[in-house]
Parts: sequence; structure tokens; C-alpha cells
Amino acid sequence: MWPLGHAAVAYLCYTLSRRGRALEPPAAAPVVAVLVGSQVPDLLDKPLSWYLGMLPTGRSLGHSFLFLVPLAIGALLLARHVGRREVGFAFVLGMLSHPVMDIVPALWRETSVGMLLWPVTAVEPYEEGAPTIADLLAGSLGDPYFLLEFVLAAIALVLWHGHGQPGLDAIRTRVIARRPERRDDSLD
Repeated sequence: MWPLGHAAVAYLCYTLSRRGRALEPPAAAPVVAVLVGSQVPDLLDKPLSWYLGMLPTGRSLGHSFLFLVPLAIGALLLARHVGRREVGFAFVLGMLSHPVMDIVPALWRETSVGMLLWPVTAVEPYEEGAPTIADLLAGSLGDPYFLLEFVLAAIALVLWHGHGQPGLDAIRTRVIARRPERRDDSLD
């Protein structure tokens, strides 16, 4: 699954969890946390594998529950300590949804799920080096699962819009606050 699909699924899961707990629509901080959490496995594995050669594949350490569960416990404990339990919950939900969605294709095609317990279970290392984004995209274009990601993203965006676009103002405010002031050095 691509980053957009992971973000969409994480947001949908978080929204369902809020409904299941009879809570209001999501607030800004948990939405940002669930979106960041949904990318953590790839943010760890892809650079460490593709660019640094420290991991056998782009789905190993960061996709392994042997690593993610202790990380999740630590995140929840930290969130509780700083009084942000919901933010911690959202982050962990996003993070744990990622490897689950990456193994869904194993239901209909031969795909390794060894990453879930790496390094106890084996993962196939790259034979010819890391794939390029172009190669991955070309291999995904005809895949119905890839196309489903756009449907999920559309549903998540409609829902997010209906929730009042939580997180957008917080991100926009931080981005604008960090912009350097424009100076007009023209000689009038």
C-alpha cells in the first residue's frame, strides 16, 4: 500500500474508533498523530533498506510487531505521562494499521507475511538492489488493490471534510509561522 492509502485507512480506522467510543469527531492533534503514525513503518524501513542497506527489505523492522508493539507501548506511556492519551492512541492506531494493510494482498496472491515477526521469520532480501519509485508505481498501476487506495482516500477526505478538516489549521499555522519574512529590497 502506498502512503496515501495508509493515511486514508488510518484516518478511517480512527474515525470508526471515535464512533465506537461515542466520542465527537476527531480533534486536530489526534488527526495529525494518526496520519504521522500511519507512515512510521515506511519512514523507518525504506531509508534504512533502500539507501543505507542496513535492513534486508523495505518491509522488515518497522513492519514487525516485535518492534512495533514495544514502540506502541512506549508511545502510549509517554502520551499518558504528558496528558495526551488520545494523541497517543491515534498515533499507535495509525502505526499498527500500516503492516496489517500491507499484508492484505496475501489473501488473494502469494505474498510473504514474514515481515510481521521479523527477524524471527525471514523476509526475502532484494536480489538486484532497492526498487525505484517508478518501478513500484509501474508495477502497481494495474493492481485493483492500488486503485482501491484512491477510493479509500476519497472516502476519508469526504469524512475529514465533514468533520471540519481537523488538523489543517494547526498545520497551516505552523507552516506560516516558520516562513521567513519577505523583504522588499527594491529601490523605489
